[in-house]
Amino acid sequence: MRACTNYFMFSLIFIFLFSSCSTVPVTGRRQLDLVPGSYMLSVSFQQYDDFLKTHNLSNNQHETQLVKSVGLKIQKSVENYMTANHLSKELRDYKWEFNLVEDKEINAWCMPGGKVVVYTGILPVTGNESGLAVVMGHEIAHAVAKHGNERMSEMLIAQLGGAALSVALKDKPEQTKQIWMTVFGAGAQLGFLLPYSRLQESEADRLGLIFMARAGYNPNEAVDFWVRMSDSAKGQKPPEFLSTHPSDETRIRKIKELLPEALKYFNKRPLATAK
Repeated sequence: MRACTNYFMFSLIFIFLFSSCSTVPVTGRRQLDLVPGSYMLSVSFQQYDDFLKTHNLSNNQHETQLVKSVGLKIQKSVENYMTANHLSKELRDYKWEFNLVEDKEINAWCMPGGKVVVYTGILPVTGNESGLAVVMGHEIAHAVAKHGNERMSEMLIAQLGGAALSVALKDKPEQTKQIWMTVFGAGAQLGFLLPYSRLQESEADRLGLIFMARAGYNPNEAVDFWVRMSDSAKGQKPPEFLSTHPSDETRIRKIKELLPEALKYFNKRPLATAK
């Protein structure tokens, strides 16, 4: 009887988890998605506004406009791709925003709903407009692929036993809030420092290359960018087996393997003149 009960419970859990999955655009990977998009977006927008209130926007008009221009091109690229693949509903409640903040840290990130921040410290590494497109395409890809939702869903299961979000918010609001802050909060390590899994990082690289290529940026620039990124961080990064991020050498090798796919989109150049 106990074996039957355990089997029944396992079956219910399996059905629950399977029904709580979504599909990542382009790759088709199934991912855990327990958190309603409305919750993710509402908290994201509030956190983003709070972040901007406590950080200084860059007063360099040229660099600020460059970030906004690249962001808008990639936004249109993403929207056109999603529309073409009957996924436009996934972006329905996005409120895109692109800001450049004064900070020496080599970093950039995108919260759910298209809320992007680029740090001035990364601009010397991006080097040019196409390099910036590599960074922004990659970070926007994390949001479009719902990697934050996936991480939060995994943490809900790990820390709250898979409790429904409505129950978690009611009975354990502080724990739920802490999970959010761990994944997205201003105190978390965001962007390039955010501990996404290696699978999610590689997935964002692939999607980012496609999005930048569709926006008219040569995806070959990604190789040069990651070489510069590697040079800028020499002696500061742990060995690959201690990190969720792939090593720079591994990442560059995999990006080269992804280029033929991305170049198919670039050669069509549907949205912009090639950079």
